[in-house]
Amino acid sequence: MTLPKHVRLVEVGPRDGLQNEKQPISIADKVRLVDDLSVAGLGYIEVGSFVSPKWVPQMAGSAEVFAQISQKPGVTYAALTPNLKGLEAAIEAGVSEVAVFAAASEAFSQKNINCSIDESLARFAPLMEAARENGIQVRGYVSCVLGCPYEGEIDPARVAHVARELFTMGCYEVSLGDTIGTGTPGKTRQLIETVSRDVPRDKLAGHFHDTYGQALANIYASLLEGLCVFDSSVAGLGGCPYAKGASGNVASEDVLYMLNGLGIDTGIDLDALVAAGQRISDVLGRANGSTVARVRSGVS
Repeated sequence: MTLPKHVRLVEVGPRDGLQNEKQPISIADKVRLVDDLSVAGLGYIEVGSFVSPKWVPQMAGSAEVFAQISQKPGVTYAALTPNLKGLEAAIEAGVSEVAVFAAASEAFSQKNINCSIDESLARFAPLMEAARENGIQVRGYVSCVLGCPYEGEIDPARVAHVARELFTMGCYEVSLGDTIGTGTPGKTRQLIETVSRDVPRDKLAGHFHDTYGQALANIYASLLEGLCVFDSSVAGLGGCPYAKGASGNVASEDVLYMLNGLGIDTGIDLDALVAAGQRISDVLGRANGSTVARVRSGVS
């Protein structure tokens, strides 16, 4: 299969990248990050999450962030909303697109959201109905598609079942998440081949963590399978509190560098993206998680 001419990157840094940070991050710094990403040319930015601050304290100011960012025409500014209450808060904040998440692992679902896979899907029914009534698009995530910290390998058929349910209930796109980063190119291609029997390839996206250094290889494998949407996080921010040892998401800068090398258009300015990642890394007081950024700055 030939490579796509255009790829859309879904930038999850402001939400997935920051949500597990323990140190306080100011609203101003979050707003600056989103605005920096907008300037860099990202067409889709997951800005925050409307969840209980009891569970995710770092996302408590999402409504304020949405109110203060400079929204550029043509850019999607989305939020994660795990339930109807979250959707209602997102609507009040003026959010035009939201995301929901389910797992392909029963054990992970119980650890993460205290319910079974089927129960989690049932909870989305009123949310999906309300989203339709308000003209809001919904994107779906499936966690642990290539491995689970509690169950080990996951049968691709189970992933296909969850993806099909999300797609059938109205998610316009389903992102397949290698939450603990154990996937390899061969298994990635097998997964996509299986899931695409139930959900069209042009409705699938890839979300790869780089725990074993396989994220870029898995993205390339996904490109060969016809996928052209990938989630990534500036400076490689993020991780998973329920997945021991899982490193951050694949760095947006590294994905962009690879795509540029393949001649694939994204509309994103690499220099501006590197600057955005370095700025938030400095705010957090940590090393930049992007290999491209580190090389460009002379840091090994």
